[in-house]
Amino acid sequence: MLGEINFVLNLAISGVFLAVAVAALIGAFLVISTRDDAFPAADRQSKWVWAGLLAGSSIAIFTMLPFLSWIGMVITGLYWFDVRPQIKSILGGNYEW
Repeated sequence: MLGEINFVLNLAISGVFLAVAVAALIGAFLVISTRDDAFPAADRQSKWVWAGLLAGSSIAIFTMLPFLSWIGMVITGLYWFDVRPQIKSILGGNYEW
C-alpha cells in the first residue's frame, strides 16, 4: 500500500519535472524565433543568452538533480512570467514608460 502511494507520488513529481523541462525547451525555441532588438528594448539580456539559459535549464530539469533542477525551474519561470510578457508587449506595440 505504502509502496503504491510512493510510486504514484514519484510519478506525479516526474511528470511536473518533465512538463517544466518541455516548457523550457519551448521557451528556447520561442526566444530563437524572436527579433534580436526586442531584448535590449525590454532592458533584458540578449536573445542568445536567454536561449542558452532556457536550453540549459531544460537539460538541468530533465536530470532531476535537486538543486540544479530547481535553478532551471526558476529560470524557466522567470522567462515565462516576466521576460516573455514584456517582450510580447513591446512587439505588440503596447509598451509604455
